[in-house]
Amino acid sequence: MPERQGTGGAGPTLGDLGEWHLLDRLRAFAPPGQFDDDAALIEERGGGVLVVNTDVLVEGVHFSDATMGPVDLGWRTAAANLSDLAAMGCREVVGLTVGLVAPPRTPWTWVEGVYGGLTAALAPCGAPLLGGDCSSGNERLLAVTALGRLGPQGPIRRQDGRAGDVLVCSGLHGLSRLGLALLLEQPMHGLRSGRITAADLPEELRQRAIAAHRRPRPRLDVVAALEQSQPPGDPWRVGGTDSSDGLAAALTAIARTSGCDALLDRSALPIDPAMAPLGEATDWCLGGGEDFELVLALPERWAQRLEACLPGMRRLGRLVAGTGQLLWQGTKEPVRDAAGFSHFG
Repeated sequence: MPERQGTGGAGPTLGDLGEWHLLDRLRAFAPPGQFDDDAALIEERGGGVLVVNTDVLVEGVHFSDATMGPVDLGWRTAAANLSDLAAMGCREVVGLTVGLVAPPRTPWTWVEGVYGGLTAALAPCGAPLLGGDCSSGNERLLAVTALGRLGPQGPIRRQDGRAGDVLVCSGLHGLSRLGLALLLEQPMHGLRSGRITAADLPEELRQRAIAAHRRPRPRLDVVAALEQSQPPGDPWRVGGTDSSDGLAAALTAIARTSGCDALLDRSALPIDPAMAPLGEATDWCLGGGEDFELVLALPERWAQRLEACLPGMRRLGRLVAGTGQLLWQGTKEPVRDAAGFSHFG
């Protein structure tokens, strides 16, 4: 991309670069491939592999009192990090550390709620809160490091997709973005009508969408299902990531690092049927983000066995030889207007 001069003539700003180009530049400071996945892999002396993930959540960027209370924020913070562990193939969650930054005026009840939500989300994994740090600051911020361990089979890596692989995902997309729209009372539109309101949507859909936004479920169960469904005699090779930044962004990341193009079947988009009448449904499915499902590239036989093992898996398309593009199957036109979330875009 062309570079523009940033503040003080010191080159491009982070806003000029955007998140993807920033990560490309940060790769120069780490070993090759270290920035290519959802988390880092560290070989332990005892022969195991430790998975380490770090996320930072900033008030006004990632969370707001307008959309969730402190318990929901704690849950969602833990779930986002556990999702990254699942996306790497973790079978064991070791725990979380949390760095808290907050203004001195912050009520203790808010902090108590956040940490209560964190521990509640960790409970199903049997993992503890390991510690962390606290500091005063002008805005609230949570910096979380999640630790896990791989199973004996090995990791899930974005780069491990191959031409011919089937693309699948573990669930529906777009519900979290709908939940955000409902909480913020943002306008929505019908496919055959003008503006619609929350009252025009079924109550059951509204509740599911808000729950998807506030209390996402990290898909650690998919890793177990992958192990159970692995075809006998076939090597462990799973390309994948999670869809926290959007389904289209996840597919593009797999395609790019695997040296392929991703062909997406327009008729197979994982949209909740109750959302189909919404004019925003397709865009929110592809680029809404924060659905925290796993997106995988698998050989055909393995994909079939996984679908039988874990109901709810959905086929999206295939990887083909290419240069990292996300294209519509059939026409091979680029999938546009679905860039997903970017921290600096």
